[in-house]
Amino acid sequence: MTISILLQFVVVLAAIWMGSRHSGVGLGLWGAVGLLVLVVVFGVNPTSPPIDVMLIILAVIMAASVMEAAGGIDFLVRVAERVIRANPKYVTIVAPLTTWSFTFLAGTGHIVYPLLPVIYETAHQSGIRPERPMAIATIASQQAITASPVAAATAAMIGLFAEKGLTQWGLPQILMICVPATLAGVVVAAIVSMFVGKDLVRDPAYQARLKAGDVPPAEPPEQRPPLKPAAKTSALIFLAGVALVVLFGFFPALRILPGEKSALGMPTVIEIVMMSVAALMLLVTKVDVDSVPKTATLRAGVVAVIGIFGLAWLGDSFIAAHRDVVVPAIGHWAEAAPWTFAFGLFFASVLLYSQAATTRALMPLGMALGIPPQFLIAMFPSVNGYFFIPTYGSLIAAINFDLSNTTRIGRYVLNHSFMIPGLVATTVAVIVGLFLAQLMF
Repeated sequence: MTISILLQFVVVLAAIWMGSRHSGVGLGLWGAVGLLVLVVVFGVNPTSPPIDVMLIILAVIMAASVMEAAGGIDFLVRVAERVIRANPKYVTIVAPLTTWSFTFLAGTGHIVYPLLPVIYETAHQSGIRPERPMAIATIASQQAITASPVAAATAAMIGLFAEKGLTQWGLPQILMICVPATLAGVVVAAIVSMFVGKDLVRDPAYQARLKAGDVPPAEPPEQRPPLKPAAKTSALIFLAGVALVVLFGFFPALRILPGEKSALGMPTVIEIVMMSVAALMLLVTKVDVDSVPKTATLRAGVVAVIGIFGLAWLGDSFIAAHRDVVVPAIGHWAEAAPWTFAFGLFFASVLLYSQAATTRALMPLGMALGIPPQFLIAMFPSVNGYFFIPTYGSLIAAINFDLSNTTRIGRYVLNHSFMIPGLVATTVAVIVGLFLAQLMF
């Protein structure tokens, strides 16, 4: 029996490895292949796929995609640019707080891409080493995903609590712990980043490149095309939807239907509200419906859904099939030091490159181990380990946008610009989260 379980675990790891090699939808597709092997070869009975989680993500992504098609994301980016350029001397602090805030509101870290050249220009013009704000701003844009009420990873957590019947745990508790925890992590990492690397005037490598003419001079902000007429309106409608979701989350009485004793579940509320917000934006902004499926936001959302569909289904089925063996085997370890479960979440996210997929794949194990929900929420930011191996899209973009060549991958690969701010932000977020969880609950 033990040999069979080990072989099945090898199949799970092989599916994850193959999926990580292909990335994107490959994660979900290879997860399905792994599940097929478990079912056909080992006779594992598959669990139900995580339907609620996928529907929440689709609902939120639809609203965000309509907003993008109407120009709302461009509007938010322009606002962020003004904030960053208005405080050039403090760009290492302002840039990450800005990217955290806008990811928190929009639910996607993709908003960081158009801000990277702005951060580079602002830092370079001010004589600040661009590596400092660019690295931590990229990290901050992902940390906020585990605090955003409309992010796919948060949807995964809400869906899991609902599935397990833990209705007293959900969005309010996630926000109460993860918002201050991730913000604390970002601020501490930003302060640490101010001392990373040499100042440009004392950096011989930069000065040599500058003298050789390999560093383009700082340029004034480029002229951008005007915003679409409904850009601001779409952003305000979307943000109103986010505020409504938070309101329903914090006040369950608003979700009690006439004649019912219990409140409507948050997964259903999020799905209804965000789909309605998407429809309202279509009506008010008169955006071309055919342009919505072509947005980058919708493509990213579909990739996330497919990843969760295959990979989380694989993980759920494996854990459910061997719960009586796996849980007792590591249960004493988790009881003695439940915070160590954060390491499992972190290193799983290194492989999966998806906070949502990691959450959906591993958090059920944490629940099965009996780790209290508040501590699972506190460890939620540890799913942000994507930066450990510097191949994630936003990391590569930051490296390419830094024309001074200070943001880079080191000779030994892991000694890259994002390692220190990433580790500091994640570690501080989890520590603060655990403290708040113990204090509040």
